[in-house]
Amino acid sequence: MENQIPMAMATEIERGTKTQEDQWRVESQVFQIYNLFQGIPPNSQFAILELQRDKHIEYLTKGFKQLGRSFTVLDANRPWLCYWMLHSIALLRDCVDDKLENDCIDFLSRCQDPKGGYGGGPGQMPHLATTYAAVNSLITLGGHRSLSSINRRTFYDFLLRMKERSGGFRMHDGGEVDVRACYTAISAASVLNILDDELTQNVGDYIVSCQTYEGGIAGEPGSEAHGGYTFCGLAAMILINEVHRLDLPALIGGVAALIQRLQLIVNDQMGLSNILECDCSTDSDYDSINSDISADEQSLEGTSSHVNEMCQIREEAAGQPNTSHLADVNNVGYNFIKGHVHMKPLFNNMALQQYILLCSQEEGGFRDKPGKSRDHYHTCYCLSGLSVSQYSCTKDVGSPPLPQDVLGPYSNLLERVHPLYNVVLDRYYEANEFFKANSL
Repeated sequence: MENQIPMAMATEIERGTKTQEDQWRVESQVFQIYNLFQGIPPNSQFAILELQRDKHIEYLTKGFKQLGRSFTVLDANRPWLCYWMLHSIALLRDCVDDKLENDCIDFLSRCQDPKGGYGGGPGQMPHLATTYAAVNSLITLGGHRSLSSINRRTFYDFLLRMKERSGGFRMHDGGEVDVRACYTAISAASVLNILDDELTQNVGDYIVSCQTYEGGIAGEPGSEAHGGYTFCGLAAMILINEVHRLDLPALIGGVAALIQRLQLIVNDQMGLSNILECDCSTDSDYDSINSDISADEQSLEGTSSHVNEMCQIREEAAGQPNTSHLADVNNVGYNFIKGHVHMKPLFNNMALQQYILLCSQEEGGFRDKPGKSRDHYHTCYCLSGLSVSQYSCTKDVGSPPLPQDVLGPYSNLLERVHPLYNVVLDRYYEANEFFKANSL
């Protein structure tokens, strides 16, 4: 009797929770898409993997002209809509016309608060999230008129007002303090060349306090680790030159566990092996795998030594010893992207491209997952992920990826993004030069 599962519990396990059932439904839909893809001739597979570039641009450009009534819920997020559309168009190697560019600059200028920062719309309270979106939008537009429209002096004052003694930032006056606020504040300050010791003071302490036993980073101390907050925390720690303070082996191991689960799901349903094994060519520097690491870590191609190497590479790229914090943090973003890559990517770049093109791409726009509808948010981040995947095996930032690293036709190649700021790299370089040449 002790080993028997109560009937109510057995029924619950068999049926699953609502979240489990939703997950199983998505897995089934993904399996059907992959199964159909495998059953067609290679020439047809190649055509299905083509990026629908013109249709995506048409969908995005149309969004600037007219949005449906359902978008009224995003009234306080209009700079985000600008960013999602502008960044996606830039990734697709296109740009908006002069009139639309000027209209965007004028609109975002009306969102800029006289005391610093940007609100979700004209006259709205400045908020760090919409401030980040507005700054990235203006950097993506580029040019003197766009970049000079940002009042960096009041912007800096706004960031100081949002700064807490704990090291964290508030999203807005009286708002929540979390890692998302830390990232949006540090990212914007860094790219605008106004990051200094006062803004970075204790930020690392706050983010370290948000790392959990799983290795990931929570939104605030004591909460559950989350992928989005993990990116925000990790990127912010790199930009303030304190990434060495995080428990990186635990962080990598936590991600590896998720990768391993996905690998098992795909293997079971497709009858495949090693689908998540990296396809990039190997170097002798990292061919050997430590015998005592876990299977999860092996699936991610990560070892403790590789994690330590990643820290060292990042420190070297920034030109600072790992004990330094207060040196010129405004150069970290530039030196990070210019640094030579010594490691393989920690994910399968081809498998991610395949999922995006098969399961997320629609006839104009991208969706979250099968069963969902396209939207500008997921179009932006699917294209960003596609770009990162295409360039992930490229060791020299100035070199294009090899054809073998771009799934489908080579015409699928997108512009390269800066992984810390998520703006197109060429636009980042322009902004970097502009703000270095124009002091406050």
